[in-house]
Amino acid sequence: MTVMPAPDEAANTSRTQTRKDKGRPATPEDSAPIMRRVKTKLTSRWATAAAVIIATIWTVPTFGLLVSSIRPAAKQVGPRSDGWWNFFADWDFTFKNYVDVTAAAGSQSANLSQYFVNSLAIVIPVTVFVLVLASMAAYMFAWGNFKGREWAFIIVFALQIIPLQMALIPLLTLFTQVLQIPPGSYTQLWIAHTMFGLPLGIFLLHNFISEIPGEVIEAAKVDGAGHTTIFWRIILPLSVPALASLAIFQFLWVWNDLLVALVFSGGTADVAPITQRLAEISGTRGNRDYLNPAAAFVSIIVPLAVFFGLQRYFVRGLLAGGLKG
Repeated sequence: MTVMPAPDEAANTSRTQTRKDKGRPATPEDSAPIMRRVKTKLTSRWATAAAVIIATIWTVPTFGLLVSSIRPAAKQVGPRSDGWWNFFADWDFTFKNYVDVTAAAGSQSANLSQYFVNSLAIVIPVTVFVLVLASMAAYMFAWGNFKGREWAFIIVFALQIIPLQMALIPLLTLFTQVLQIPPGSYTQLWIAHTMFGLPLGIFLLHNFISEIPGEVIEAAKVDGAGHTTIFWRIILPLSVPALASLAIFQFLWVWNDLLVALVFSGGTADVAPITQRLAEISGTRGNRDYLNPAAAFVSIIVPLAVFFGLQRYFVRGLLAGGLKG
């Protein structure tokens, strides 16, 4: 036999549970109804139709590039060349283009794998540097207490307005003549990419970290935690979605960069990234243009792996602002 609580007792229990719920951190179960509301607002027939159209416009050229990458050279250049859409009428394909790209057949330059390793040696340290430095700076701008904090943040944000091209030559002069950093080394590329990535990284992480409830920070301070403990034990675990989003952006920006690489790498095969090899692979007279589609698809293997590996964090980082409260 089940004993039902009295109405007054049930009301007191409900109020007590409500007070407990307000004091505990949010859980995935709490955010589920909010996520459903956000999904309902963002989902409609018109939005779905627009997404399909945009996806089609974006996918067709990429699919054409994929088809071109497996077509013989004679089908892409010369008198017998035709459009990639003719592939469906003439199923003539080959993987020799990928072999030539990776082995650099007929080229005096290093093969593509060497530049592939160079890109990884550039991108991975730069991404780590930007994440660590930007998260530290964003925390201090959001929760630090020092004179001129607002003006310093405005200056950092304004650095995004400065054109990248205007800073290349002065920065190269600083590296070679003042700091005496030898040209053609990873050091110049690491510092340059980190400097160019920090303003936006600080801005993005500041917007996320500043939305963390102040009660969490104050409770940690009451327990005797300093800024270092708060940053490593509270801020970083709560900022994983934002950090993953910034990591994806930073990784893709540096991986696809060519301008900064041409200025600071020295053009040598020991340091130059894969984008420089892609710019050279067609030859001085463009007689090997048919290799460009295959080279492009080889170069996107790592970015695709990074994006799909961090996709769930990336989506959470994009929706984090709409799921608070």
